Amino acid sequence: MNYLPASDRYDNKIPYNRCGRSGLKLPAISLGLWHNFGGVDVMENGRAMLRYAFDHGVTHFDLANNYGPPPGSAEENFGVIMKKDFMPYRDELIISTKAGYLMWDGPYGEWGSRKYVLSSLDQSLKRMDLDYVDIFYSHRFDPETPLEETMGALDYAVRSGKALYAGISNYPKEATKEASRILKELGTPCLIHQAKYSMFERWVEDGLTDTLEEEGIGLIAFSPLAQGLLTDRYLHGIPEDSRAAKSWGFLQKDAVEPALEKVRKLNQLAEERGQSLAQMAIAWLLRDPRTTSVLIGSSSVKQLQNNLSALKNLEFSDSELKQIEKILK
Repeated sequence: MNYLPASDRYDNKIPYNRCGRSGLKLPAISLGLWHNFGGVDVMENGRAMLRYAFDHGVTHFDLANNYGPPPGSAEENFGVIMKKDFMPYRDELIISTKAGYLMWDGPYGEWGSRKYVLSSLDQSLKRMDLDYVDIFYSHRFDPETPLEETMGALDYAVRSGKALYAGISNYPKEATKEASRILKELGTPCLIHQAKYSMFERWVEDGLTDTLEEEGIGLIAFSPLAQGLLTDRYLHGIPEDSRAAKSWGFLQKDAVEPALEKVRKLNQLAEERGQSLAQMAIAWLLRDPRTTSVLIGSSSVKQLQNNLSALKNLEFSDSELKQIEKILK
């Protein structure tokens, strides 16, 4: 049966925020395909989440060459779903991908060389069966490759029609400023910076958000829930089947245990606001008008629905913000 998106998907279901000083608007919440869309996952579950997101006004789907596992499989699966469900609505979608982390063996399979960046983009387009992506990112700053080379590759990607906009991710403040200068001189301004940002990860506030505002670059926050720490998952300790209970991954037990008291206090405040902790954590990021969008992951339609409900209450009183700062300190 052919997919027909909800006819009311744009009827005030989600705010759209201007990305920096560009003409592009992004949904306040975007869907990331970092986890749960790879070759080890159930494709129909991912397909259901993508459909639900679009039905509720989420127009931005974010990928990278290495998303999976295995690397590349998230783009492959997305390409299949795109062809089945979303191709008639391609002009309503913002699709992004990235190059920077390890993708293939040898000296040309990662970082920021022109050879790697542009080869990776060609591979991504082939996996997704797309003519172009809307946003193409340099996924991480390469300290050994001249920024002129990496930014020149992004500029070429746009000029060749394989991408509409250029972005950067995980770049420190000074490198962001220099990258922005180079791209402006090339005539392809930097659209967006994707940075790890949450209540527990606030490095961007140490000058990066100010730099982005000065340069007219949008900010999209990833890992807004601190890999699940800012949810009700850990209120009563570390479950045996949780990410933190595993010996591998980004969320480790020794990082979780010291934060549990803060998590419980934040959860209490969220309940007073009529929100889940995850909803409050997403809303807290959107309190700053410089945050264009919050990039969420999801493992189920139910979880996605819960996170989108953060948009029902985006306002914070001064007292609530002071309480949050006191808890986080």
